[in-house]
Amino acid sequence: MSYTSLFYHIVFSTKQRRRMLREPIRQRVIEYVGGIVRNLKGQLLRGGGHDDHLHLVTVLHPTSNLSQFISKLKSNSTRWIRNAEPALGAFEWQDEYAAFTVSRSALPRVLRYVEK
Repeated sequence: MSYTSLFYHIVFSTKQRRRMLREPIRQRVIEYVGGIVRNLKGQLLRGGGHDDHLHLVTVLHPTSNLSQFISKLKSNSTRWIRNAEPALGAFEWQDEYAAFTVSRSALPRVLRYVEK
């Protein structure tokens, strides 16, 4: 049986850094993204962000491809945001993203950072 222990800190922004993720929609988006992560056999350890971007701390399934994983998160959440929030019908994510692996020893610090 294969074993992996890879924690990812993923950050992606709204198109043109538009401030479209104000509360309470941001929390709803994070919850929805958590469902997508679970459907992809991953685990969302923490989600947070600001009005124009999200931070996610995740564990991916060992067979997951990071770029495909993020592409699915973005496309599925975009569709949901546009349907759930009609005022955000023009919502888009930027094409780019940042992803960092996090050591087990640094994980608590990263989780606190994303939470705040």
